[in-house]
Amino acid sequence: MTTVQTFDILTLTDEARNVVLDALHNEEQSDALALWVEVTGTRGAGYSYDLFFSDRADAPEGAAVGNDGDITIVIPKSSVDRLRGSRLEFASEGGGGLVLVNPNIPTSEEMNPGVPADILALGIEGPMGILATSVLEQNINPSIASHGGRADLVAMDEEKKVAYIKMSGGCQGCAMSRMTLSQGIETTLREAIPQLTQVLDVTDHASGVNPFYSNES
Repeated sequence: MTTVQTFDILTLTDEARNVVLDALHNEEQSDALALWVEVTGTRGAGYSYDLFFSDRADAPEGAAVGNDGDITIVIPKSSVDRLRGSRLEFASEGGGGLVLVNPNIPTSEEMNPGVPADILALGIEGPMGILATSVLEQNINPSIASHGGRADLVAMDEEKKVAYIKMSGGCQGCAMSRMTLSQGIETTLREAIPQLTQVLDVTDHASGVNPFYSNES
């Protein structure tokens, strides 16, 4: 493992530190535990996170390990640059909870992991992309807005005629999202753009909301 000054990556406010210490003291074998903080994916326009206690001796190769007072913090290597300059705060609103304030934002590739980078770089300003965007805005989003959902075109392969769709709001993680895509969005897009060969859903439906920890960017 790599030991660094975690203060260069993540800082804790006094209130947040007290909350973590209180929770740590309730754990068995607390002396061996560290606070692990890692990026698990994206949510909205920012990152999603996981914060948990685990044995500090299990820190993987390349992880950043440091101390903030009596708290040992472990940040896996893949999360170090994504968390650099972050601050863990305690927010009293909504019943209270820890909030991770992160100045870093995901790249386009991170926001759309199901889209090949070369296709994502082409943008959606081609003829099919413009038409698909118009269909989504005028024909599809108004109907799924009643369920708090939204669908956006994030990439268009004009050569292979493949549309990459990302759902959000009430459609993200919904058990009916596959039916919404195949029977609603895909059908409507194919009617408007007959040359489409495929409509792919690149939504991260597994991304959930942790009831205790939240994040801001």
